[in-house]
Amino acid sequence: MRFSEYMTQWLYGENGYYATYKNIGKSGDFYTAVSTSKFFGGTIAKHIISLIDEGFLKSNAVICEIGAHHGYFLADVCEFIYTLRPELLSSFKFVIIEKFDDLQAHQTRYFEESFGDAVQLTHYKSLSELQCDNAFFIANEIFDAFPCELYYKGKTASVQNHNVEFDVEDEWVRAQAKKYHKDRGEIAVGYEEFAQEMVNAAKSFEFMSFDYGEMQARPDFSLRIYAKHTVIPFFTPKENEEYIPREELFAKSDITYDVTFAHVKDAYEAAGTTYIELKAQMVALVDMGILDLLEILKDNADEKIYKQELEKAKMLIMPNFLGERFKMIKFRKTL
Repeated sequence: MRFSEYMTQWLYGENGYYATYKNIGKSGDFYTAVSTSKFFGGTIAKHIISLIDEGFLKSNAVICEIGAHHGYFLADVCEFIYTLRPELLSSFKFVIIEKFDDLQAHQTRYFEESFGDAVQLTHYKSLSELQCDNAFFIANEIFDAFPCELYYKGKTASVQNHNVEFDVEDEWVRAQAKKYHKDRGEIAVGYEEFAQEMVNAAKSFEFMSFDYGEMQARPDFSLRIYAKHTVIPFFTPKENEEYIPREELFAKSDITYDVTFAHVKDAYEAAGTTYIELKAQMVALVDMGILDLLEILKDNADEKIYKQELEKAKMLIMPNFLGERFKMIKFRKTL
């Protein structure tokens, strides 16, 4: 099979890694910004309110998270909207795009436990099911979870019994590799279709996504596996003492790669959106007001709680943790 099919089975197959609920954070395989601090979602809430004040978003807009897993991110957004502009909690339509029934059920339970009847949550299995006039789309670490093809000096990879061979001729993959100046590495599959689905789903929208990567493609393979906060390069040699057979990791651990944001940008511009910016997560969160939110907490909370939340929020913006390595990319579609 092609590597993209292999990766799809690994992550999204019937028994795939993302097919059922997984812990994220200290007890899981990796950390995300969402698992680190509620102020990640809080800062997005503050930004959404700024879009209302700007006139870009309407008070009845759809606020949609794509690939929510726990549902914590959108719930944090809701919590801060209630604090900062409570009337919007009942006028917005909150949506999660989630293909797996098990995760939909978990998200629904979490929202019911958190908000009761105060927030109405709607699920769709894909963006193609959504039709609306005005929306704000948010995603965290979604583009690095798209299947990819592996490319090496003109050949595309196939997989048999978990072994990779570069033995396939594929003109599309070769053209993408040439476009992004790669003689080896990952070529993401599905960005173009995803961008078009989003464009078809809403007449006007802003889309913001956070992910690990750079605008330009890195010059080598970045494919890696996360297992209990250990990073395992996909191509670890068998003679290496850290080698673990892939069949032992398959569907039990996360597999990911660095995002080439130029590919994301090209896909969205081809679909008809306007590219706004790419920023380090640290800069993006500060620009959207995370420090202002922390000041509000300082003025209204116990000092111990403030210091605890401050330490968590620092992890979002510290260059040596999530602040510099993760990037925010933003697009808009206007009427």
